[in-house]
Amino acid sequence: MSIESKHFLNGAETLVVDSLQGLCTLNPQLGLDRENKVVYVASQDRSKVALICGGGSGHEPAHAGFVGDGVLTAAVCGSIFASPNSSQVRRGIDLVENEQGTVIIVKNYTGDILNFGLAKEQYAAQHPEKADRVKFVIVGDDVAVGKTQGKIVGRRGLAGTVLVYKIAGALARRGASLDEVYSMAQWVASRVGTIGVGLEHCHVPGTAAGVSHLGPSEIEIGMGIHNEPGHRRLSPVPPLKDLLPQLVEFLTVTTDPERSFLPFKNDGSDRVVLLVNNLGGVSELELAGIVGEARRALEAKGVKLERVLAGTFMTSLNMPGFSITTLLLPSSSETGPSVPDSALILSLLDEPANVPGWKWSAGVVPPPPEQIASAGKRQTRGVAPEDLVLLRADDPRAFDAAVERACNALVAAEPEITRMDNIAGDGDCGLTLKAGASAVLKGVQEGRISGADVVRSVIAIAQVAEEQMGGTSGALYSIFFSALAQGLQAHHSGSQTLTPALWSAALSSALSKLYTYTRARPPSRTLVDPLATLVETFAAGQGANFAEAARAAGDAAVKTRDLEAKAGRSAYVEGDRLKQERVPDPGAWGVKVILESLVG
Repeated sequence: MSIESKHFLNGAETLVVDSLQGLCTLNPQLGLDRENKVVYVASQDRSKVALICGGGSGHEPAHAGFVGDGVLTAAVCGSIFASPNSSQVRRGIDLVENEQGTVIIVKNYTGDILNFGLAKEQYAAQHPEKADRVKFVIVGDDVAVGKTQGKIVGRRGLAGTVLVYKIAGALARRGASLDEVYSMAQWVASRVGTIGVGLEHCHVPGTAAGVSHLGPSEIEIGMGIHNEPGHRRLSPVPPLKDLLPQLVEFLTVTTDPERSFLPFKNDGSDRVVLLVNNLGGVSELELAGIVGEARRALEAKGVKLERVLAGTFMTSLNMPGFSITTLLLPSSSETGPSVPDSALILSLLDEPANVPGWKWSAGVVPPPPEQIASAGKRQTRGVAPEDLVLLRADDPRAFDAAVERACNALVAAEPEITRMDNIAGDGDCGLTLKAGASAVLKGVQEGRISGADVVRSVIAIAQVAEEQMGGTSGALYSIFFSALAQGLQAHHSGSQTLTPALWSAALSSALSKLYTYTRARPPSRTLVDPLATLVETFAAGQGANFAEAARAAGDAAVKTRDLEAKAGRSAYVEGDRLKQERVPDPGAWGVKVILESLVG
């Protein structure tokens, strides 16, 4: 896939400061040192321990989005993917000067460690009486980089850093001592593991348009948050149910000498906090699906989830990817003054944080899957055979074959219909029709849709349109086929075999009922155009000219490319673009595909 290289900004050189000013507009409790790019709590409680973090920008909401009551006291921001210098960090330390001391938390990247560390040592040199009141915590939670490869630089800091902020920040707000806050931060940092996966790299504003690093069917496991390459690539892109177990294995493995980072027991006693993080370009729809599959993968390993968090916590600009983090809670066998209580950790995590970067969480153990509320399948009374008129197609085998041809043709046409709808609509028409066609095809194969019982088959198709297609198209198709079933029964006049005249009368009544629910009339640049042409041409020939009617309907579908949109989703598309592209209406094209395939 290609890298998205367009951005909303005034200029790449002002983007970071513009963003920080916007953040302070959003969160009035913040102050901004514009020159040093330091965001800080303006009315700090100086009787409590302060927490500072920072690093390169481009990971928002980390780090500045976590500054505020209950998490960080200040964040020092560098340019995109570049550490702030030590002078900026010194300014941050000065801004949060307090009675108790300061804990600096940084991700394990060389630039961050050097510049934040230098600032700490400079501060200690100039204030020797306060040298022991600034503590330094490094978070390296990446599990993709093996121990041999990272033996000098260590593990990269990723989204697990956010859990360190939150838990240590909540403890500081409670009034804990510097040593208590520092010890908690160190312990949490030692128990977090993170693994990321991406569909593509991100683009840095102000740089040349990027070249795709991954093939259209590839993903990369272990990709860093600064476009660093990952541990390995997979192709084709696996479904989540296959991908998440692989990611969980990275986190929980204890037999791999290269990646045994966390002391999981893997005996059913492990308890974790799960954090699913959007790396910048994943939809909320997909992210929730990832959450569910991550839970299943962890529970399949015998791991109990005590809390689940999900959202955008630490990004890599617009990277289409996600990461999962586990915080391994202390086991019952772990004791000693350095081991915090699990209940304390969870209570600190659950405490509300008055910062825009922290996401809502339930604060409870997720319910068992079998207890998750579900309305279940609708219980509707099945249609008894005696309730319907039994009508056979003139040639049941030919009927079945025609329906199969139409379904297969719609499935094959999906890419082209999707291409049209990406221009003329919202991009879902091809997939909607494909879903309906696949379900109808299954009905034919299972014998629920058959020329031996046309009325029941038409009702089954209407149900497929309603349940499998959905949206506007699904409703229109379902109404039309429901009305067609009514028309077939209303006009059968005692016949048990369908005739062209009966088809024609039923189609005409179905179109009339459809008009009750839509304002679209030909020419409207909708599926109504070819549908109405079919029905009217068929009726004019008294049902003896279906092939001619289908051709006329196909011509009507083609002509929609030159029509002004009066209804449907195309009505919202800029008119000049439709004229320039000369793309037929996707819904009308779908009708054309169906009819031409029915003719054979």
